[in-house]
Amino acid sequence: MLTIKAIHQDNLESIYHFLSELMSENGFENTYYGVSFEDFKNKYFIDLLRSSKGIENREGFVPNTYYFLWYQDQIIGLFKVRHFLNDKLRHGSGHIGYAIHPKFRGRGFATEGLKLIIKEIKDWIVEDELYFSCNKDNPASLKAQLASGAYIHHEDEKHYYARIKIR
Repeated sequence: MLTIKAIHQDNLESIYHFLSELMSENGFENTYYGVSFEDFKNKYFIDLLRSSKGIENREGFVPNTYYFLWYQDQIIGLFKVRHFLNDKLRHGSGHIGYAIHPKFRGRGFATEGLKLIIKEIKDWIVEDELYFSCNKDNPASLKAQLASGAYIHHEDEKHYYARIKIR
């Protein structure tokens, strides 16, 4: 059974192990890959918890919450949800960035995870649509977005920009 859970102190070790194994790829950035557990626990995790509570101190960034996709008793995916859009996000990566651990790809988990996260956040996102983007060389991501109710709003040379109406 799949479940989606927001970042929480009780899951610190599971979150660390997932993030420490997930490389940046296909437009998804993971700055925690290769970070030591001590650094993650004492600095980065605290920053993630603060941002999820709406406290964001980095210029140009908006608060965001990390949600994790659990399959049975392990984390298999991550959904970074930005609480609102600034101009950069509105014309770029949008509300949600996500990744599925490589050993769980190709089984529909991204689609199912997107459906779960949309249900979780649709009532508190201020925009009427969720904004997404994906690299054109990542057709699996676009397929998951479209299967979750998205439509392609526009595209450029390197990216598709999709949206899902939530109101």
